[in-house]
Amino acid sequence: MGEGRRLKRLQEQAVYIGTLEPEFEALSDAELTGKTAEFKQRLENGETLEDIIFEAFAAVREAFKRTIGVRLFDVQLMGGIVLHEGDIAEMKTGEGKTFVAVQALYLNGLMGHGVHLVTTNDYLAKRDSEWTRPVYELLGSSVGSIQNMMPFAGRREAYACDVVYGTNSEFGFDYLRDNMAVSLDGTVQRSHAYAIVDEVDSILIDEARTPLIISGEPETAASTYYQFARVVLSLDGKAATRKSAKGEDETETSGADYLYDEKFKTVSPAQTAIAAVEDALGIDNLYEPSHVLLVNHLTQALKAQSLYKRDVDYVVQEGEVKIVDEFTGRIMEGRRWSEGLHQAIEAKEGVRIREENVTLATITLQNYFRLYETLGGMTGTAKTEEKEFVEIYNLHVVEIPTNEPVARADENDFIFKTVEAKWQAVLDDIVERHEEGQPVLVGTIAVETSEFLAELLKRKGIPHNVLNAKEHERESEIIKDAGQPGAVTIATNMAGRGVDIKLGEGVVDVGGLYVLGTERHEARRIDNQLRGRSGRQGDPGESRFYLSAQDDLVRLFAGDRIHGIMNRFKIPDDQPMEAGILSKQIENAQKKVEEQNFVARKNVLKYDDVMNTQRLVIYDQRRRVLEGEDLSDEVSGWITETVEASVAQFTDSEFAEDWDLEGLVTSMQALSGTDITAEELREEVDVTDRAALTEEFVEDALETYAEREQALGAELAREVERYIILQVVDHRWREHLESMDYLREGVHLRAFAQKDPLVEYRGEGHILFEELSGTIRQEVVFTLFHVSVQVEQPALEPMHARGDDLHYEHETSAGADAIAAAGSAATALAAPPARSSVLPVQQQVVNDHKDVGRNDPCWCGSGKKFKKCHGA
Repeated sequence: MGEGRRLKRLQEQAVYIGTLEPEFEALSDAELTGKTAEFKQRLENGETLEDIIFEAFAAVREAFKRTIGVRLFDVQLMGGIVLHEGDIAEMKTGEGKTFVAVQALYLNGLMGHGVHLVTTNDYLAKRDSEWTRPVYELLGSSVGSIQNMMPFAGRREAYACDVVYGTNSEFGFDYLRDNMAVSLDGTVQRSHAYAIVDEVDSILIDEARTPLIISGEPETAASTYYQFARVVLSLDGKAATRKSAKGEDETETSGADYLYDEKFKTVSPAQTAIAAVEDALGIDNLYEPSHVLLVNHLTQALKAQSLYKRDVDYVVQEGEVKIVDEFTGRIMEGRRWSEGLHQAIEAKEGVRIREENVTLATITLQNYFRLYETLGGMTGTAKTEEKEFVEIYNLHVVEIPTNEPVARADENDFIFKTVEAKWQAVLDDIVERHEEGQPVLVGTIAVETSEFLAELLKRKGIPHNVLNAKEHERESEIIKDAGQPGAVTIATNMAGRGVDIKLGEGVVDVGGLYVLGTERHEARRIDNQLRGRSGRQGDPGESRFYLSAQDDLVRLFAGDRIHGIMNRFKIPDDQPMEAGILSKQIENAQKKVEEQNFVARKNVLKYDDVMNTQRLVIYDQRRRVLEGEDLSDEVSGWITETVEASVAQFTDSEFAEDWDLEGLVTSMQALSGTDITAEELREEVDVTDRAALTEEFVEDALETYAEREQALGAELAREVERYIILQVVDHRWREHLESMDYLREGVHLRAFAQKDPLVEYRGEGHILFEELSGTIRQEVVFTLFHVSVQVEQPALEPMHARGDDLHYEHETSAGADAIAAAGSAATALAAPPARSSVLPVQQQVVNDHKDVGRNDPCWCGSGKKFKKCHGA
């Protein structure tokens, strides 16, 4: 359906909901609450959500009027319908997106599975759930929110509600922890039926590039990182120009020890740098196979030294290196760069190194959100990234019209030749508007920039508030006051997102809120978000960006052209250029970066898709175990497979006389404690027939297992199976994650052999997973045959890992810091397959009647075969 036709249909549906208003106004509070039970009954009777959507939305509108005193506009009803249909509603700032979501959440919550509202930080999750709680409660529905550091009991209680509010990392880590739990009581999430993602571009694009990771304790020595930090400090680095003559190696001809490339975030060491490292470490050749890890150490140390700047890419607080998110300017608690880069930066800054951890569970946000059967999203800026939303999440963007026309004036960029001239002009503009009583919101990209500007304003005696990564705890309070007369607020990017800036008295008369951008962001939508802070609900407003030819984005992608134009027209340093052609150049640069970032995210996803298929298989198996499913048939199948594999291994020669029957018998005795001997096999079975041998040993192993099951009792036998499977699966899955990590780190080198790294990764990843599956089955079978259960001891209670032993990383996530408190009950990690005194190896049964064949009648006269009677 075309966009115009869809909007027309949505408008008609909103008008129809309006016709139901008198009917719902006439209901008493009790009758309005009773509507929820009525809707649920109708769904049970076979009606669908589409049959009741208009009545449900009318009920929500009425509940808003009675509790919060707000009547939802038709455009808000239209947004709610888009969310229910599983698409993105693009609604400008101040259009009431928080209230829009309630309609679709209430409707989908009627199915009883629990639905999720995903937002960018804990403050908004708590604020929005509390703000809308009266609406849900009047409708007889329940709402909860999950918070960072929330205890397990509170978390479980929140998930039991019809609607749950929380951050992306909280939901993602809960999913991973649920799949590390050792009992169903240790899980919290009920389903992935429906979710709405608030600020969908921030969560599904900005934060989707790197995975959520739960990891265990470290294995790498910190001293190595400090050693490399000392070596690279003495090296001389230069920026790569990529202008060397054909056949020349710029790294060697530059005269520097290494080159770095800001645009592609790469480094290239020269021979002098390699020699310096070899000298410092006392080794002959850095590139020997045994030193492969040292090469990575050198690369990361050089990157830390040349490409990552303090107070721009990270800050050092309380002896810790904390990353600053390039998109929001906030400190990303719990986020760490991978591959040893974070440790290299810690060594560079001389702070304590938190060493690398072993991955226990991981998932990218892209694949987490693709678990949901239906996903909706809302934001003020999604249209420029629609291609990515459609391609990765199958989400289309619907632009919902504003309730009042936008009255903000978006002025052309001012472009200066030098950065000094730009700052002088910015300062003059702020001072002038402050004196007129107009509030100014200044957008900066880096913490360093915001502090520099704050210092300039301080010298001028201009009162101001700074909102950057170091102040994010107070951000909602600061941003609320940004619309007061004469207020000057400096904010890194989109800090304070989700909080409206309301204009103070008399501000409308002086032109509303003035938004001043001090630099263009890599993504156009971030610039649009900054502009969108002004002009809410038809208020007047103005926005302008001040740029210089030395700004990173301009310099890297359009600097030469802009310098050329300014020199040609002999423009003085302090005079700005304001021309459509220049703005077009900068927009093209932004498009290039957006495309580059999209390719990077898509690449991450392609690789993670390989892991995702495997993850779903393992997690599905775990879930069936946790839910107490009877796995006896599967175990029998695994016994058969294990025996078949052993027989195949010892009979792989072309000629039967070369088969190793003695080896096969020994292998079977080790597996299931069989008392079949090689002599008996030769007497009773055609030992030249592989199928006959397989049948004999499979029958024997299954009989032995059936007897063990009988001795334990069916119920306890199932419990033992579930316990052993969980233990083995968890242990082997963790090892597999490590193997896949190593494979992924080195697979790009296959490109030198003209091979596609992704194809290679898929192929080898599949082989590794097949091996994992085989290993799990064989280990489960072996353990089940050898386990001895002592019922009087709590043998089936696995060891619980302390929550403190786990580390939570989302490398671009807000609020992922130390979620361990929530995991104390849920994340009890299964230990490796038990080989302890609690589960001792069973003694082998010895057959004293060696002269009786296994298929002969038993010597006791029972009439049964010997192997079914005393030979058992």
